[in-house]
Amino acid sequence: MSVDPEALTALRRDLHQHPEPAWREFYTTARLVDELERRSVDALYVGSEILGGERTGVPDEAELTEWRERALAAGAREDVVDRLSGGQTGLVAVLERGDGPVVGVRVDIDGLPVMEATDVDHLPAREGFRSENEGYMHACGHDAHASIGVGVIDAVLDSAFMGTLKVIFQPAEEVVGGGGPVAESGHLDDVDDLLAVHVGLDHPAGEVVAGVGGFLAVQDFQVEFFGESAHAGGNPERGRHAIGAMATAVTNLHSIPRHGDGATRINVGRAEGGTANNVIPEYAQIDAEARGETTELMEYVDAHAERVVRAAAEMYDCEVGITRGSRAPSAESDTALTALVADAAREVTGVTNVLDTDDLGGSEDATYLMRHVQEQGGQAAYVVVGTDHPGGHHTPRFDVCEEAIPTAVEVLRRSVLAVEAGR
Repeated sequence: MSVDPEALTALRRDLHQHPEPAWREFYTTARLVDELERRSVDALYVGSEILGGERTGVPDEAELTEWRERALAAGAREDVVDRLSGGQTGLVAVLERGDGPVVGVRVDIDGLPVMEATDVDHLPAREGFRSENEGYMHACGHDAHASIGVGVIDAVLDSAFMGTLKVIFQPAEEVVGGGGPVAESGHLDDVDDLLAVHVGLDHPAGEVVAGVGGFLAVQDFQVEFFGESAHAGGNPERGRHAIGAMATAVTNLHSIPRHGDGATRINVGRAEGGTANNVIPEYAQIDAEARGETTELMEYVDAHAERVVRAAAEMYDCEVGITRGSRAPSAESDTALTALVADAAREVTGVTNVLDTDDLGGSEDATYLMRHVQEQGGQAAYVVVGTDHPGGHHTPRFDVCEEAIPTAVEVLRRSVLAVEAGR
């Protein structure tokens, strides 16, 4: 099957109209199954078949049910949705084309809790494919990524490639929750070369980064402070001030010393507690994250953070509970594979500039997949295909230049064939 840019654009717009957050990608998974069943793929693994190990960031059953019903109302096939019980979303498509390398392509499929812009200057609003799920949107290009994954299958089917192609449509990237379970599923155990792809990331249309590095390892954590309520005017001495502990923790978390061996980060993104201004608060909570240029540096910040919050709780005679959530390690793209991608990209019409490498400066759970392949003796590269977009990533006006989709497909097609030739 040859690549049809108009069909890929239509798919992207459909997915954009039906964004779903992490572990709730029911419609998205079902829609992709529809597309891939119409192609000559040799195997299609869905839901629990692509996940191993523990998942993080999974919503409760009531929310999963709500999103399941949304998907069905939007036209998702019930037989596919039934295979996604418990929010076990995502899929892996496999093409087997004789002896040769096993090449993996990873794309992500989840959306974000962002309210999409409504003004006519915003293309999805003007063209009628703005999000139907209010408060959620594809604000990072994952709708384009999923379409690129389908396009790569079309392109390889239309080529003389000899080997095995695995396209991984990974759920729950935005909560760094899906990469680990997919990496532990067994589907990557025989992969020789892995190509992960992302559009944009502040690179303009026409620019390609052959192998991104500089991934920050990340650890999310939640802290709960348990004190004792009391009348703030009449008996303040009887209370144990949970917000006082929380505020002390927030201040001191941001005072953790940086490390001389590389970049470190700490951020408290959410804090709440209390019930009224005349009540000593008995409960408070913060949601935070620790990052580091390496996994070891992230663990340095995480360990300091635990000491800080426990000391803050002790100051106010409060109990404290720490729950660690989603996590992703650092990773680097392999130089040899990056060189193949760079050479392939330079041959693609519309590509005007190729960077061998660039630092991400953020976190991504594709690192789990990359490191798994590398630990098995293979190579991995994280490829960025530039796109112009009116708003930054994770903002209400984010959108992609749709010409980036066939460009990315062609870059990956040529890269897959270059891997085969190099083997």
